[in-house]
This record gives sequence, structure tokens and C-alpha cells, in this order.
Amino acid sequence: MLQSFKLAIKSIRSNKMRSFLTMLGIIIGVASVIILVSLVNAYMSYMTESFASLGTNQISVNMINLSSRSVSVDEMYEFYEEHTDLFDHMTPMVSVSTTVKHNSDTMSSTSVSGVSEDYLAIKDYDLVQGRNIQYSDITSRQKVCVIGYYVASELYGSTEKAIDETIKIGGYAYRVVGVVKRQDEDDLEDGGTDDFVWLPYSCAVKMARNANINNYTFTIMDLTTASEATALIENFLYETFKDDDLYNVTAMSEMLDSLNSMIAMVSAGLGGIAGISLLVAGVGVMNIMLVSVTERTREIGIRKALGARKSVILQQFVIEAAVQSAMGGIIGIIIGSIATTTVGKLAGLNATPTPMAVIVSFSVSVAIGLFFGYMPARRAASLNPIDALRSE
Repeated sequence: MLQSFKLAIKSIRSNKMRSFLTMLGIIIGVASVIILVSLVNAYMSYMTESFASLGTNQISVNMINLSSRSVSVDEMYEFYEEHTDLFDHMTPMVSVSTTVKHNSDTMSSTSVSGVSEDYLAIKDYDLVQGRNIQYSDITSRQKVCVIGYYVASELYGSTEKAIDETIKIGGYAYRVVGVVKRQDEDDLEDGGTDDFVWLPYSCAVKMARNANINNYTFTIMDLTTASEATALIENFLYETFKDDDLYNVTAMSEMLDSLNSMIAMVSAGLGGIAGISLLVAGVGVMNIMLVSVTERTREIGIRKALGARKSVILQQFVIEAAVQSAMGGIIGIIIGSIATTTVGKLAGLNATPTPMAVIVSFSVSVAIGLFFGYMPARRAASLNPIDALRSE
């Protein structure tokens, strides 16, 4: 075995250009698999992180309340309190389309929402100044609000100065009682993650002139219970509406699972397409090995005349094909790893070579070398010593 390996290395060194061309297909194939699969996985991680920022433990409920069939806030809270073993928090959501003003300054891109006291915990935000909206603010319809870091900076100059100041929302004066900690460390901009105002939902409903609240957000204790919690909400709503077209219940974790499944399918497809180049490379290995057998016919004849067994000749050529494929695989791994990191940085992704892609592509490259190298090796081993010696 060791002697066959040494002979394989000697043959590769003596035919450097031919050996390189043989390995080129393997190099391209291995590098392509690593680059494509690793970049898709990096994109999958990016999408997962993006969804996590939206809250993978959240369930959004949207419904159309009719005059004859509707679900009130009190009914929704009763349902929530009956299932606190599944649900962690719940808040009504009321969006208000309006402008935010302070003296002569106006902000038109600011998101204004009516929420409950649980919304701060649902978003997993922290306050940098003041207090959160309280249950008493909601029941008594106190005109108080919690604002984002950007709003505090733009209208008041700092978070400290914003507390207890007056802000006009839709023409109504509200008192700022809290400022949320900065979320976007890079940019503060109109319509960004720090550009928002939260009101008690009881005040927002009145401002929006809507008697019914149509949107709610739940959070669940455990992500594994997402399907159970979603089904429970749907059954509750169906009892009232008797028509599943009148409501929609969406679990963020289930959306993320579906997205990951789709991306995994794309990753497998791209890996398969890149793997075709490995198959083509295998054909190249076989062709070059057949040429090698033809060129070395007299050498094979001499070795067989001196007593070399058929298995030894077979082993020599199979190992030579495997070594070339393995060397091509190693070079492909190096090129693929460097290219993955470089392209990832250019695309703004944290892309690193996927261990599974490296292992699979390298294993396939060696297997291809063994498989496609076997036919030329068998031909060499089957040569008649006399005929081989007579060849020119």
C-alpha cells in the first residue's frame, strides 16, 4: 500500500500539468459546493436573526369585527387569563395614523400605537428614563405616552429633558412618562426602530374612532407549544365568528420554520447543481487515467512479467486516482473557504465554511476518484504481460 502511494506521488510529480488539469474539475466542484452551501446557510442565519428581532415567541391575531359577530377586549383578556400556562403576555394593538408635534417641530413618520402595559416586555425593550404605561393609565384613559429614543432626541434634545414634557399626538396633548433605550446602535432616522410613540390602547381607540380592536399580540412561554397555542386561539375565535375568513392567527416561529425549510431546499438544490461539476470531474479523472494506462503499458507488462500480482497493479492505479482526487479536494476546500469569507463580507453576511459541506464535498471527491479510477485500473490489471511488452 505504501509503495503504491509513493508510486502515485511520483507519477503526479512527473506529469504536473496533466495532474493539475485532472484535479481542476475536482477543485472547482468542491469549491462551488462549499461556497454555495455556506452562503445560503449564512443567509439563513441572517433571516433567523431578523425574525428573532421581530419576536419568534409572538403570535399575531388579526380579525374583522362585525356588528353581529365581534370579540371585545374584555373577552380576549378572559381567554388569555384562562390559558396563562401557555401565554406569557398579551396586548391589544391599535395603530393610529397621525403626526407627532412639539412646539414647531413635527414628525410625520413616527409610528404611533395603542398598547397595554405588557408591550414593553413583549418587545423585550428597556427604559432609559421614566416609567412604563401602567394598567391604571389604561383604565382611566390617562393621556400619557412612552416614546422612542429618536423621538426624545429630535424633539427634546435628550432623554432626560423629555420626561414630563408635553407632546401633541393627533391634536391631543400627552405627557411623556418614559423613554425606551436606544435599539439601533448604527443610525437614528425617520421611521427607524427608535421612532415610535406608545399610548394606552384605550386612548388610541378613541383617537382612531374605532369601537372595536382588531389586532392583538400574544407571546408564548415555550416555542414548542406554538402550534397548540395557535390552534387554541383559532378555536376560540371560530366559536364567535363561525367563519375562518374573518380572522388570521400567525405564529412567528412557524413562519420561521417554513422559511428555514424553503432555504434548506434551495441550499440542497444549489449544492446538487454544484455537485454536477464533481461528476464531470470524475469523467475527467477516468479519461486521464485511461491515457496514463495506455502510456505505461510497457511498464505494466514488465511489472507483471516480474511477478506483480493483478491486485497490486489494480491497487496502484486506484490509489493514484484517489490521491489526485483527494489533493484536488483539499485545494478546493482552501479556495472555497477563502472565497466564502470574501464573498460573505462583500454581501454583508457572516459567512463561514459549513463543516458539513466541507466533509461531504471532500468525501464525494475522493469517492469519485475511487469510482472513476477503478475502470482504468482494472484495464491495467487485466493486461496480458506479453501483449503489454510488445506495445510501442
